[in-house]
Amino acid sequence: MKNQTSAFHYTQFPGKAIAEKLIESALFYKNSPRYDSQKGQGKRLGCIFLNPSLRTRVSTQIAASNLGMESVVLNMDKEAWALEMKEGAVMNKTTVEHIKDAAGVLGSYFDFLAVRAFPTLTDQQSDMEDEVINKFIKHTGRSIISLESALRHPLQSLADHVTIREKSQKKKPKVVLTWAPHIKSIPHAVANSFAEWTLGMEYDLTITHPRGYELDSQFTQGATIEYDQSKALKDADFVYVKNWSSFEDYGKIHHTDPAWMLTESHLKEAPEAQVMHCLPVRRNLELSDEILDGPRALIQNQAANRVFAAQAVLSHLLDLQKP
Repeated sequence: MKNQTSAFHYTQFPGKAIAEKLIESALFYKNSPRYDSQKGQGKRLGCIFLNPSLRTRVSTQIAASNLGMESVVLNMDKEAWALEMKEGAVMNKTTVEHIKDAAGVLGSYFDFLAVRAFPTLTDQQSDMEDEVINKFIKHTGRSIISLESALRHPLQSLADHVTIREKSQKKKPKVVLTWAPHIKSIPHAVANSFAEWTLGMEYDLTITHPRGYELDSQFTQGATIEYDQSKALKDADFVYVKNWSSFEDYGKIHHTDPAWMLTESHLKEAPEAQVMHCLPVRRNLELSDEILDGPRALIQNQAANRVFAAQAVLSHLLDLQKP
C-alpha cells in the first residue's frame, strides 16, 4: 500500500497518511458497523490459515460480513495438501502440491486473499524474506492481506493503534513495548509490527527487554532501547506486553526471568499507564491476573477493535478496485 507495485497488498505499515485514514475508518465502522453493508456484495474473500487463529479468523470473517462480502476459510495446515515452497523442487518427499499451483487456483476462486503463515524460527533467511506470504503475492494475482506473517502482524497493529487513538489523552503518548517471559519460542511478528507502527505514527517508543532479545533493527530504528525495565516504564502512557525469542541467536530462548512479568508493583512510577496485549496471554507468566482483570487493561478493547481494523482494510481495498 506504500507504492504502485504494492498498492493492492496490506502486509506492512502503509505510511502515516494511509494509517491515519484506516484508523479513522475503523473508528467510523465501530460506531456504524453495517453502514457499508452492500459495499462488498458479489466479492469473495479467501482466508487461508497455515497456522492456528482465534481473533484474527473470527474478526476478519465478521468484518467481511459487515461489508456484504462472502468469506471462505481454509485451514491449509489441516485440510489441504502439504505445500512445497522451493522453486525447481523434485517433489518426491512429503509435499504434495507446489505453492505456485495452489496459490494460482486460489487466486481464480477469490477476489481477495487473506493469509496467515508463521515463521519457522529456524530458517532465518526464509523468514526474513517472508517467503510464504510473498509467494502468495507472486502467484495469486489477487490482493493479499496479511493475517500475520513471519515478519509482521499489521491487522493487529492497526487495531492496537485504533485502541491507542481511542484511549490516549495526548497527541504523542509515551509508549513502552516490554518483553515478557514465556515457556517456548515465540515469533517476532507482533513486536516488529507494533514497533513499526508506533514509530511510523511518530509516537515516543521505548522498547525494554533483557540483553540478547534485541529485535531486528529495521523495526526499531528511532526507538529508545532500555535494558532496565523499571526505568523504561517510568511515566508510560501505554505499556504493550509481549514475549519474543532471540533474533540474533535466531528463535532461541536465553532465559525466562519471572521478574519481567508485569504486575502492579512494576507500574508504581507510571500511575496512568494502560496495559495492552495482543492475546492469547499466559496468565501469571506474561501478565498478572491483577493487571489483566484490573482497570488498566485494554486487552478486550484491542480484541474488539480487530473487527473494525479488518473492516477498514477491506473497505480500503474495495475502494482501490473501483474503476
